[in-house]
Amino acid sequence: MRNITLSNGNIVEVECLSCALTSGLIEPDGGVVIETDHFHAHQDVAYPIRGLIILASKRHINCFDELTEAEKVDYINILTKIRKAQREVLGIEHVYYFYNEDTTHHFHTWMVPRYEWMYSFGRSVESVRPVLLHARNEMNDEVNVNEVMEAIKLLTNELDG
Repeated sequence: MRNITLSNGNIVEVECLSCALTSGLIEPDGGVVIETDHFHAHQDVAYPIRGLIILASKRHINCFDELTEAEKVDYINILTKIRKAQREVLGIEHVYYFYNEDTTHHFHTWMVPRYEWMYSFGRSVESVRPVLLHARNEMNDEVNVNEVMEAIKLLTNELDG
């Protein structure tokens, strides 16, 4: 078991955060954005950045080559659908995608939007970690959290149709 600090400041103790989220044991702030037979998408629970989506497999696997053929098709279709909604309803022009196989969670992809305010931390992938930490430590105010929650609603409504 390990302790995970959520963006709202709550600390949860879980073996695998992704398993806890995809199974419904932990409800992400704002709820599930979209769910398929194989994947679960939600606002990142650790960083309050508008439109920062985590796409996690429901099955506990660690890497791409463990995906079944059906999961591969589902993954690219849902990833594409989410990205289109980010652009159309949130106006997000650029996204960084991250996936790593040495994570303590299971297979998931981070869809990190790029906003103008982030460029003060740099313009490369190296700037993402400082951006995330800034969001966690400095952006938990009521105004930003409300914007994040509104974005979740907008994405959920767009993807529900």
